[in-house]
Amino acid sequence: MLIDYRHAATPDDFDAHLCIVGAGPAGIAIARHYLDTAVRVCLLVGGGMAGDAETQDLYAGDSIGNPQLDPAASRLRAFGGSTNAWGGGCIPLSRMDLAARDWVPHSGWPISYAELEPHYARARDLLAIDGHDFEAGGFLSAPARRPPSFRGDRLVNRNFVLSPVFFGQAYRAELERAPNIQVVLHANVLELLSDAGGEHVHAARIGSLQGKRGQVRAHRYVLACGGIENARLLLLSNSSVPHGLGNEQDLVGRYFMDHPRGRLGTLHARAVTPLTRPYDRSGGKGPTPVFPELCLSEGAMRAHRMLSGRVRPVAVEGQVPRGIHAARRLRSALRKPRPDEGGSLEGQMSQALRFGSGNEAPPPPQENLARLALQLAPGMGDLARGMFNRLTDRPIVPPDHVDVVGYFEQAPNPDSRVRLGDDLDPLGQRRVRVDWRLTPLDWHTYRTATHLFGEELARACGGRFQADAWLHDERAPQLQGTAHHMGTTRMADDPADGVVDRNLRVHGVDNLHVAGSSVFPTGGWAFPTFTLVALSMRLAEHLRDCLFLL
Repeated sequence: MLIDYRHAATPDDFDAHLCIVGAGPAGIAIARHYLDTAVRVCLLVGGGMAGDAETQDLYAGDSIGNPQLDPAASRLRAFGGSTNAWGGGCIPLSRMDLAARDWVPHSGWPISYAELEPHYARARDLLAIDGHDFEAGGFLSAPARRPPSFRGDRLVNRNFVLSPVFFGQAYRAELERAPNIQVVLHANVLELLSDAGGEHVHAARIGSLQGKRGQVRAHRYVLACGGIENARLLLLSNSSVPHGLGNEQDLVGRYFMDHPRGRLGTLHARAVTPLTRPYDRSGGKGPTPVFPELCLSEGAMRAHRMLSGRVRPVAVEGQVPRGIHAARRLRSALRKPRPDEGGSLEGQMSQALRFGSGNEAPPPPQENLARLALQLAPGMGDLARGMFNRLTDRPIVPPDHVDVVGYFEQAPNPDSRVRLGDDLDPLGQRRVRVDWRLTPLDWHTYRTATHLFGEELARACGGRFQADAWLHDERAPQLQGTAHHMGTTRMADDPADGVVDRNLRVHGVDNLHVAGSSVFPTGGWAFPTFTLVALSMRLAEHLRDCLFLL
């Protein structure tokens, strides 16, 4: 059932067997596990069914690292979480991603791929991509366009699948109907209240922006509110233990990672379309299309002692012919305005996370239709050539060059961290401060990978690659995040190495667990949602045995 905590008739307090904080893919996956059971679940949502500016402001904070990262612009506080604006990419981690690598400090998961594999299979169903078989590191289905081959000791193609599932839309109805699940909207967790030693949580203190306050009392608690907010809530839970829950070793918030991305250089060649077309995410078949990613091979990573990474060769249009330019303006003028696209928080976030090639102009304003129609006449030849290109599966406008855009694994780094800042949010809670930092291993990876990708791509099309200058100036990295926040409550068997154990229970706290990518010890280059959903389903199965004994 859905409950709005802002309403006066809503009770202040709730009792449940399981309290889940956060209703993104992790929280929803866990809650669904208990549909039509005797387990009473309270699913707390720090927002409504869609994003709004007042609620989103609770995610604002400082960024003091290098590169910069805006903690409010890279996540969405609403039912469904950031999957309201995600791209849908799903791919499993590889065995190497999970293994300890002697050249990557602090690497290695306490669980193996074999332990994760059956939960990947269940996550595949939840993400509606069950028609695709997978193996460690990729899916086995063939993409619509076959990518070129490269030297296998350097580069490999790995296939990923696009999920059509937006969690807030797909699973709202069944959670709303479930008599044993309470979805409490606009209920922001202020603190987890524990005993004097911080060994047992007895309540979650909640509040609304309208001033309502209360508690949720449960037998078990799961934090599932993202790679930044999970750490922030543990640090804010400091009434009984001043350093925060689960933070005896000063590890909560450390090892913050994202997938740094940036243009590595440009490629010039006479014919680049056969090279770029397979990777441009067009031409996919069916509701769950498959596309390739061009990745560093495991052999190359071992040989050069570097992290994992992938690139997208992005074709940048040359001069747009007059007729096509006029047609695009006419099409834009004829389209009805979409007030939720870009104007909504979901649209703004989607736009902020898109990586453009630098030549994309904003949509033109509404123009005189008659004048635009007249401008089409002199350019009919351009339109005919553009249509022929489309029918022959080529770009409408021939590319001028190719931007080679890299996406990389980040090295686990205890100095890259999430802290509490000095400013307070409207709920009276300390805002987050993100100190995102790179290591020499990250820079070694960018430079070495740029050489390998550039050389192989140039060889494949008979072209010339020019690396960008920023790669040799560590003071000014031309990098952005991808909103894949990881590592701040990392998983480890030894409390000295991580915040949660292999079953995602917070070390030293008997009834508190954490779900989501914050538990990843390393992240590979892979989109994290498929793995975090698999881990969440594994956690739900583990908790089920505990809760059914109540």
